[in-house]
Amino acid sequence: MPRIERKRTTLKDVAKAAGVHVSTVSRALDERTRHMITTDVAERIIKISRELDYAPNAAAYSLRTNRSRLVGVIIPDITNPIFPPIIRGIEDELDRHNYIAIVVNADGSAARESALISTLRGREIDGMILASVARQDKAIDALVDDGIAVVTVNRRVDSSHISSVVNDERHGLWCVLTHLISLGHSRIAWIAGPQGLSTGKVRHEAFQHFRDELGLADDQSRVVFADTFSETEGERCMEELLSGKADFTAVAASNDLLAIGALSTLKRHGISCPADISVTGFNDMYLSDRIEPPLTTVRIQQYKVGVRAAQLLLGHIDAGEEDIEPVHDIMPVELVVRQSTAKPGKR
Repeated sequence: MPRIERKRTTLKDVAKAAGVHVSTVSRALDERTRHMITTDVAERIIKISRELDYAPNAAAYSLRTNRSRLVGVIIPDITNPIFPPIIRGIEDELDRHNYIAIVVNADGSAARESALISTLRGREIDGMILASVARQDKAIDALVDDGIAVVTVNRRVDSSHISSVVNDERHGLWCVLTHLISLGHSRIAWIAGPQGLSTGKVRHEAFQHFRDELGLADDQSRVVFADTFSETEGERCMEELLSGKADFTAVAASNDLLAIGALSTLKRHGISCPADISVTGFNDMYLSDRIEPPLTTVRIQQYKVGVRAAQLLLGHIDAGEEDIEPVHDIMPVELVVRQSTAKPGKR
């Protein structure tokens, strides 16, 4: 039986059904030009286009505008619960402007990130959002040099010429330390994140700054550095603190995964949280309120961070290569107090 090909609905078909010119249909279906026609006409055209099951011809659009409407999104760890809400924010904002996100996972590897960037460039992407970047990243510099719009999210590179959306790490650490001090803690240990990542570096610098400002002792035996933001590193770092000469009643961790790992080590040693040692995290990742004990942590606006990153990128794409001015947004954070912190115990 011969296959019956269904005729694709075109702009001309929509224009004929609506009784308007093709250019009017084009303006009505593009959010950036919809304001050029009256609201009732635009709504009628949109309604007719849906009834006719009209979909833009991506290939024709790409040839006409030199744009693919594809955006690459690279994240460092697909298993980290903070990234799905960020991705959802990115996708929702891109969708509102008829862009599609191609999401890939770098798995914490610089080599894999570089390979993924090459693959995405082969797809003729219009721009890229990266949450996987190290503070110094040659692959990102190469993208910018080639005129591709780039925004980093949740992390940033040392160079200021690449736009970024990050969280207020300094205020977050201020909230953590003042909270612990208000409970009576003065011997506070710190599990720092990887210093090759902006989140690790900035949070560590904030801890040092506010530790000194708040009059806490500069005891380096209470500071350990994680190689990755992971539960296993949180376990290892807590083991290091417990096996050393450190004297502490509370532990602040640079993110929630490190904090959860630290809690596992405490439990394994028969040390109660918060009766013996209080623990805090950073990020307020999904289900951090369901672990035992529920984690006191710094809440970041994960979804809004994603939305803002997409907004910046779309602005850069529309501006064109020559008119891109870097923007660095710092999103507000707040402390969420739960049951993992209490007054100092007898330890």
